[in-house]
Amino acid sequence: MTDRIMALVDGSGFSRSVCLHAAWLAQRLGLPVDLLHVLGRREAADRGDLSGALQLGARTALLEELAALDAERARLAQAQGRAILEDAQAILAAESVEATPHLRQGDLIDTVAGFERSGRALVVGKRGRAAGFASAHLGSNLERLLRAAKVPVLIVPADCRPVRKVLVAHDGGRSARGAIERMAASPVFRGLAITLACAGGEEARATLERARGTLLAAGLAAETCLLSGAPEVALERKIEAEGFDLLVMGAYGHSRIRTLIIGSTTTALIRACTVPMLVYR
Repeated sequence: MTDRIMALVDGSGFSRSVCLHAAWLAQRLGLPVDLLHVLGRREAADRGDLSGALQLGARTALLEELAALDAERARLAQAQGRAILEDAQAILAAESVEATPHLRQGDLIDTVAGFERSGRALVVGKRGRAAGFASAHLGSNLERLLRAAKVPVLIVPADCRPVRKVLVAHDGGRSARGAIERMAASPVFRGLAITLACAGGEEARATLERARGTLLAAGLAAETCLLSGAPEVALERKIEAEGFDLLVMGAYGHSRIRTLIIGSTTTALIRACTVPMLVYR
């Protein structure tokens, strides 16, 4: 099946940014987009036995009314989902990108896994709606999504700006080396200014130069720099000071950079980073 970009939209303030970043990837790769809106179980009609929640002797009419309210809630959630997908599809159409909407119900991770067989990358907002189930669906589950994803994940902030300067967090680990190899083979990074960053001394410099050689051999312009101090702090400072538009990193590492994605600091990093993050498995 044809490769596609997957984009998760929930109607939050991040949805437009998700669509625009998905359009950017789609244009760079020459691929269509699958727009996904996933209704959680709480947004679906409850077909269970409602009588267990009622006192003995309650009227049958009350049971029927509760069931009707539950069904109406599910109907409205589905209507809202279709409206969200229509708006998202219009944003992609304005960018001349083909997009197919998909309204699904159930677990977010299971739904994404079903689409990954034809997916090249996944685009998701770093937070969902400010309140309600969708916030947990795209917020507290984001680390779970990163752990489960088989494709690169682009985590985007609420705003979208052109991507011209790319900062790559590279520690020489297996995941980081894989990210460099995939960058070298991808048309996404053609014509972009790339800087490879690593914390450490001369050994780290040699690691960066090997990675730079891989990118140069593929025709990508790349520079290197050594970071001092905690990588998570140094990376953020460099992004802010030099105006980078995208942070790229592997999902796993063998140094402190590992904690940026895998571990308890994941949510803190996503909240702190002001630019999109492309995470390679």
